[in-house]
Amino acid sequence: MACARPTLSVDRGFSLIEIAVVLAIIAILAALALPDLSHRIIREQVVEGAKLADVAKTPVGTAWVSHLPLPVDNAAAGLPPPQKVVGNMVQSVTVEDGAIHVTFGFKAHERIRGRTLSFRPAVVEDARVVPVAWLCGQAQPVPGMRAMGRDRTDLQPEYLPLNCHAPR
Repeated sequence: MACARPTLSVDRGFSLIEIAVVLAIIAILAALALPDLSHRIIREQVVEGAKLADVAKTPVGTAWVSHLPLPVDNAAAGLPPPQKVVGNMVQSVTVEDGAIHVTFGFKAHERIRGRTLSFRPAVVEDARVVPVAWLCGQAQPVPGMRAMGRDRTDLQPEYLPLNCHAPR
């Protein structure tokens, strides 16, 4: 007696259409994630570049507590010219009437290259013993303090660190 063998059709792998659908879904998800990733990279570059402002914060703060006028420029703060205070993300750091302006360039993302982030000293005018508090970007001083210098921040708000945003 002869047994008939059933024929099994075993599909192995995926069809071309299935692979194309999966790749299309992955591409759509990646496209949705990319803008968030570029914003994160830019914000990290802003934070990295902003650290260079610390070079100028010390002489400005020292002038204030020493009852001296706030430095009007880099020379008055004892710093090199603005184009000499540089970093990977920063093309210059400028002191102007106590405010510090960090201009991004060099290796910075093209969306922030040539843009400025300002740090202004906030002071208690009749109590110079109170140290300077630093305001980043459009941030406003707390009651009892006054912001000195001009805010020249022209970075888009979504690229600013959280402490640089104006109150809502």
